[in-house]
Amino acid sequence: MSRTLEDILFGAPSPQTRTITRVVSAIAAAMLLLLAVGMVFRFHSAGQLEARYWNFFTWPTTWAFLGKGLLGTMASAAMAAVIALTLGLVLMLGRVAPSRFVRWPSIAVIEFLRGTPTLLLIYVCFLVLPSAGIKLSTYWMLTLPVGLSTAAVVAEVYRAGVLAVPRGQAQAARSLGLTEVQVFFSIVFPQALRYIVPALVAQLVIVVKDTTFGYVVTYGELMQNARVLIANYHSLVPVYLVVAALYCLVNHAISRASRRLGRPRP
Repeated sequence: MSRTLEDILFGAPSPQTRTITRVVSAIAAAMLLLLAVGMVFRFHSAGQLEARYWNFFTWPTTWAFLGKGLLGTMASAAMAAVIALTLGLVLMLGRVAPSRFVRWPSIAVIEFLRGTPTLLLIYVCFLVLPSAGIKLSTYWMLTLPVGLSTAAVVAEVYRAGVLAVPRGQAQAARSLGLTEVQVFFSIVFPQALRYIVPALVAQLVIVVKDTTFGYVVTYGELMQNARVLIANYHSLVPVYLVVAALYCLVNHAISRASRRLGRPRP
């Protein structure tokens, strides 16, 4: 019996499909392993794996310096996430408002922030605003642009979740006499959040990675402190490998936390 497109995309894979998936996965894993071996060989040939480039990682001061940078990263990312989640909700409410005088400005703001690179917004805070008499600290020169840029994307993520909730839910709530505000925040939005948790987590991970633009304003985040270590000890590859591992641990912790939040409560 022929399978429909819906069965192919969303149905359980057939035994043949599972076999093909295993073979392709094995080939991809082998290629990645060969790539990793090749990179290690090149690093060894360049002398970047010599012990003298790793010795300073045994010093407590090195880890204290990296830890200070990691705290700076987390402080900036946390505030940017708060800005993005809050402003994104406001923009989404304006985006779905029935009044065009509210909807059109919200759409304009969303499209402008989505289309403007985060780095350009940082340069605006760093170079343009001071010339207009508005002086921000390096923390806000990084955090505010990252939060604004992410808010536009989060607004669209919110909207996708709201539109995914069956309309019958809202109609049933209205028939019980609930107001539009009660319908949205008590019925529609809680269900929408369940749909969009993975997308929101992806945006939070991007927020953490966007804090690496802190070098533009010399904000003391993890990558900025890593650059200082590289300049002092000429240890390019070891420092970047350690910093990459720290970013992976942070993003993994965010993903684990999101899975706990997304679990249905008994």
